[in-house]
Amino acid sequence: MQRYKADVVVVGAGLAGLVAAVEAAGRGRKVLLLDQEGAQSLGGQAFWSLGGLFMVDTPEQRRMKIRDSRDLAAQDWMGSAGFDRAEDANPRAVAEAYLDFASGEMRAWLAGMGMRWFPVVGWAERGGGLAHGHGNSVPRFHLTWGTGPGVVAPFAERALALAESGALTFGFRHRVTALDLAARRVAGEVLVPSDAPRGQSTSREVAGEFEAEGESLILTSGGIGGDHEKVRRHWPVERLGPAPERMVSGVPDYVDGQLQGLAEAAGAGLINGDRMWHYCEGIENWDPIWPNHGIRILPGPSSMWFDARGARMEAPCLPGFDTLATLRRILSTGQDHSWFVLTQAIIKKEFALSGSEQNPDFTSGKWGEVIRQRVLNKAATGPVEAFKEKGADFVVADTLEALVEGMNRLEPECPLDAGALRRQIEARDREMGNPFSKDAQVTAIHGARRYLGDKLVRTAKPHRILDPAAGPLIAVRLNILTRKSLGGLHTDVRARVLDGSGGVIDGVYAAGEVAGFGGGGYHGYNALEGTFLGGCLFSGRTAGREV
Repeated sequence: MQRYKADVVVVGAGLAGLVAAVEAAGRGRKVLLLDQEGAQSLGGQAFWSLGGLFMVDTPEQRRMKIRDSRDLAAQDWMGSAGFDRAEDANPRAVAEAYLDFASGEMRAWLAGMGMRWFPVVGWAERGGGLAHGHGNSVPRFHLTWGTGPGVVAPFAERALALAESGALTFGFRHRVTALDLAARRVAGEVLVPSDAPRGQSTSREVAGEFEAEGESLILTSGGIGGDHEKVRRHWPVERLGPAPERMVSGVPDYVDGQLQGLAEAAGAGLINGDRMWHYCEGIENWDPIWPNHGIRILPGPSSMWFDARGARMEAPCLPGFDTLATLRRILSTGQDHSWFVLTQAIIKKEFALSGSEQNPDFTSGKWGEVIRQRVLNKAATGPVEAFKEKGADFVVADTLEALVEGMNRLEPECPLDAGALRRQIEARDREMGNPFSKDAQVTAIHGARRYLGDKLVRTAKPHRILDPAAGPLIAVRLNILTRKSLGGLHTDVRARVLDGSGGVIDGVYAAGEVAGFGGGGYHGYNALEGTFLGGCLFSGRTAGREV
């Protein structure tokens, strides 16, 4: 039995845990940082991310002539969150605190550690159509140079330096299986070492046991997206329809919510478990890292989106606009998939893929690589073209009839009618002759190109889908991709964990996804993007400064 004593025990070495650990150790606290995975997985899911951060009224926005403010950001956040439960008091308070942070010291704090951002600010999750409703009124998605690894690196480097000095001790391959919150004590299994690459499944073979105790305990163990049965148990059927039978995984299989369940059983309050954030644009990874590995397409606004039965989806179910409304619309067909139909001209300019490994140019942090991949390249980026060639969900053809034949080979149990698809596409194509339209998507395309950033890098020049000069035609089968838990352990604005009655559990804190990114769900029902990494940074920092 290995025994540890520390001032602060942190369970989970993802981004939130790293931030909490280095903040606490930097204040002179002796910190033990535990994780069931090996050192190669330091930084957790943040490493795989695109590195986008939700920030408000930044120099990058102002240079792009974006007028943003704390008030406008709050209008968007609260309109998206839809807080409507008694237990939403703390999530709302944490959201307000994050808005202060995102419009205040966040950028300077991160820039002081060396982070920099791509000058074109992205416009994610554009919303459902009302100023007071869901969505970002303006672009706020700040892409970090170096993507996810660039976000993780400053904190990982600080943690390693603190470990060298003796202020921080790593406990890799330590799997917590028991919690005593009152005593701030954890116990569990020491797993055999694993040299499996980051993200791959690792052995659960036990080499020994351990126990660790601290004056303070911080839980930062992540969400449930790797356990599809757990996702289905929490699925909000009344709001979204029946849970999909088939999903692809946006996270490794060890993202299973095990510690969150232990904490609840030990007396911690768990709220908003039915709030979750899963994407509609998932595709099977042709070169998977973890089981059932899915990648999300980050689409521009021009692809036509059809449900599984071939009906074009109406606003706000447009690419990049309203994730949960689109998810509900897709599931209303009784099927788990939908379709993009687009052209080579659209895929070249508008398709990006989620993940640091799918964006080697941005991950490199080198302007030359970005220009080579996204400006000088006559095709789409290398990773996108690889999916088009090798991905199981892609169909490429010169004619619509041949395209539909390929789509029906992928989904023979739910065949599409080529004539019905042609009528809908031709109707949309007739709207392309004017700079205005009654078609909501065509109007959105013209509106997007009025933002310089979209015109430069994210929105193709308007054209007819059936114009041979823009071809070939491309269809993409889209799957539901599991990703984030929006609810979690109930915490207050100081990151202190609360019990089932709302009372503070002394000395116990939680941060990151295990706490719904703060408060037990600071997003409410909807996310605005860039708020997942942002929430890990903010809640981890809060916890680390409290202990």
